[in-house]
Amino acid sequence: MPDPALKKSRAIKEQIFQYEGIDKKNNRFIGEVSAPNLVKARAMLLAQGINVLKINKKSSSFFKKTSSKVTSEEITLFTRQMSTMLNAGIPLVQALTVMSEGAPSSALGDLTRKLKLDVESGSAFSIALKKSPEHFDELYCNLMESGEQSGTLDTMLERVALYKEKTDTLKRKIKKALYYPIAVLVIAAIVTTILLIKVVPTFRDMFSGYGAELPSFTLFVLGISDTLQHHGLYILAVAILLFLIIQKLYRTRIGFQHAVQRLSLRTPILGNILKKTIVARFARTLSTTTAAGVPLTDALESVAGATGNIVYSNAIRLVRDGLATGQQMRAVMKKTGIFPVMVVQMIGIGEESGALEDMLGKVATIYEEEVDSAVDGLTTLLEPLIMVILGIVVGGLVVAMYLPIFKMGSIM
Repeated sequence: MPDPALKKSRAIKEQIFQYEGIDKKNNRFIGEVSAPNLVKARAMLLAQGINVLKINKKSSSFFKKTSSKVTSEEITLFTRQMSTMLNAGIPLVQALTVMSEGAPSSALGDLTRKLKLDVESGSAFSIALKKSPEHFDELYCNLMESGEQSGTLDTMLERVALYKEKTDTLKRKIKKALYYPIAVLVIAAIVTTILLIKVVPTFRDMFSGYGAELPSFTLFVLGISDTLQHHGLYILAVAILLFLIIQKLYRTRIGFQHAVQRLSLRTPILGNILKKTIVARFARTLSTTTAAGVPLTDALESVAGATGNIVYSNAIRLVRDGLATGQQMRAVMKKTGIFPVMVVQMIGIGEESGALEDMLGKVATIYEEEVDSAVDGLTTLLEPLIMVILGIVVGGLVVAMYLPIFKMGSIM
């Protein structure tokens, strides 16, 4: 008979453990090991000559986000905390270790551990960052490289943290201003659709015995109701498909993307806010890069990619080309015709006084405040406007359904 203890040991389900370790030659290892328990997993790795630094059970939960994305806010938090620790005199590797252990999400923790391993293996911090371009753009990496070369990495991290915090704040305010009207309009569309599909048909049954001709407005609403009842799913499918096609074209077709970006600048109200946002981002980014000691022509190339709009990207590259040929920055900016006069004048003053960095910072602050004011004004304007739209839509449905009743009462 088989040994019961052996049978029991075979019945033990093995688990997967993820580990980080180091061997006698100081070579670093990251991988997985299969074992019945944590103690056995450590013993197996030790037998292979690997000293375990960190080991955890691999989660098999269906709901665990194994491929969660690091957000822009988390990168900002990472930059700010790294700046604080380096300013306090903590070595880079130790700061990365603290960040990896205290990261607010598993995705940021994994990213930080990857950076720590690269730095420990001898890579420069900027080189390690460049291996994750989806999280650290060219501007970020170039600034870190400049900080390493000048021995002011802590100062550079602080400047980038401040830059990203202001940029993220601007994005949040714009998104917050748009969330409310979009949410209300979506809810209004859903309620209106339900009324047209479920409520309006009951009035049709009521009007079926009505001898006189129905008012045109009532017939129009009944026609919409019939269309939604019989073809509503097809209309929804076409709308979703159209949205997906536009989204796909925007991501894959540069020409289409540029056309949308040009059109966005011409939209009423929103176009003006977008222009101010781009100018604020341009000034803030250029102020940060010039403060880091990056040559102005190189800084403008990085700024061109950070604007997010082809019209301004092309204009900034024209400014860069003009500087390369010996022209003044304000003169070339004026020729482009898209920068506000005040911005051109302030940059001109900065050029003449040798305080371009400070003047760009002031421009950024002014336009960030203008964006705040414009967004607040847009929110204040949209609230009553949305209520009027809702009143017209719902009131129109009610009037359309009761017009025949009013007409019948007048006849009687």
